[in-house]
Amino acid sequence: MRTMTKTIAAVIVAAFPVVHAFAASYPVVDTGQTEAYGDYAGQDAHYSINPPSYKDNGDGTVTDLVTGLMWTRDPGEKMTHARAVASAAEIRVGGYDDWRLPSIKELYSLINFSGEDPGPRSSSTSNLKPFLDNTVFEFEYGNTSKGERLIDSQFATSTMYVSTTMGGARTMFGVNFADGRIKGYPVKSPRGEKTFHVLYVRGNPDYGKNRFRDNDDGTVTDEATNLTWMQADGGTGMDWPTALEYAEAMEFAGHDDWRLPTAKELQSIVDYTRSPDTTDSAAIDPVFEATAITNEGGQKDFGQYWSSTSHVNARGGDTGVYVNFGRSLGWMENRRTGRKTLMDVHGAGSQRTDPKTGDASRFPYGRGPQGDVIRIDNMVRLVRGGDTSVERPNIVFIYVDDMGWTGTSVEMIAGDPNSRSDFYQTPNLETLASGGVVFSRAYSPGPMCTPSRAAVLTGRTPAELHITTPGGG
Repeated sequence: MRTMTKTIAAVIVAAFPVVHAFAASYPVVDTGQTEAYGDYAGQDAHYSINPPSYKDNGDGTVTDLVTGLMWTRDPGEKMTHARAVASAAEIRVGGYDDWRLPSIKELYSLINFSGEDPGPRSSSTSNLKPFLDNTVFEFEYGNTSKGERLIDSQFATSTMYVSTTMGGARTMFGVNFADGRIKGYPVKSPRGEKTFHVLYVRGNPDYGKNRFRDNDDGTVTDEATNLTWMQADGGTGMDWPTALEYAEAMEFAGHDDWRLPTAKELQSIVDYTRSPDTTDSAAIDPVFEATAITNEGGQKDFGQYWSSTSHVNARGGDTGVYVNFGRSLGWMENRRTGRKTLMDVHGAGSQRTDPKTGDASRFPYGRGPQGDVIRIDNMVRLVRGGDTSVERPNIVFIYVDDMGWTGTSVEMIAGDPNSRSDFYQTPNLETLASGGVVFSRAYSPGPMCTPSRAAVLTGRTPAELHITTPGGG
């Protein structure tokens, strides 16, 4: 065993090959959630399919490299829904004249669950992170100096609820990028017309359009997203950890790689042309089976379904994201009388949150500004697959004793011939580097072999491990 006399300052990671097979017209973008909460397998953070990727075109537009959609970068001042619809034909951002108001599925493709919900009573934006990539898009929280809440950063879509909310109001589905939810928003109220931020979209007219195929084995494949779903749901409610365990243990139709869907995957199968009030069905294509329930008001209804995505707020990740395929109920309070009335407050197709565990009876009148009904034991529908046009990469990690920064012919800094060796010829490493990633500022955790290798294997420093010499520890 030799001592390592030089630090390792170069790491080459090779990613093998990308195979293009069936291109999805509706690729579901990953939620961006990379942190798991609690010791539960199968969480959103444990899977990554179609990670978000954007290109700022420098002309006021942003291209989503996953979906093929192009967006306006700056939502500008808030406007009424009617004005948002009319303005689509008028704007010429980037020199284009084919902008449109996005559908709810198009707009939801932008949500990023690395954000943090400030809550309805928060007054400070310090250290907050929205549910929209604000390194790419312009974003503002609600203006508290104008009487708004911080969470009043709702964005408009072209998708109208086929029923009504709040006791009869015409309703639009919008995305709140401040608190990370889809809600139905009445476009008019006794206080006037509500205003929204707007991001316009163009390109990929097929985005958000499902192409379901019944596989005649209890599964349904969406050929638009390349996701395969269980045709029937779990049939009964369960809390979030139980839902994850149920998914991870599932073997069905010859497959054992079923998982609890992410929030975006689950929302991708909502059918916004259907609702319990208008079609006497769940908001999902009839190719699926949806278990009917009796809701808190004694009505026939359909459930809210768990995703594997956590919803982060100041308390951490103790709540999970669900999507409503039935009425989105809440106990609305009359401000004059204090009387609470149960009603559909956000519409079938909304996305909200529940505690992951606990006793729902502790919330007899829900919680939050609209008294959102709390169930905790939510329904489950499992998914498998993903965008089969891209294979996951294999990673090769080469860790070498006694090799310095210029120990190979790989140019570690592009354009700098002094960052490679002109004596040692390593053409195979050059090939790996050209098809992978070069990290030119990666260093060994220790200057000798045993401490550095132990640190790499454990993720702890040599000092923490008490391994600081060759063969020590």
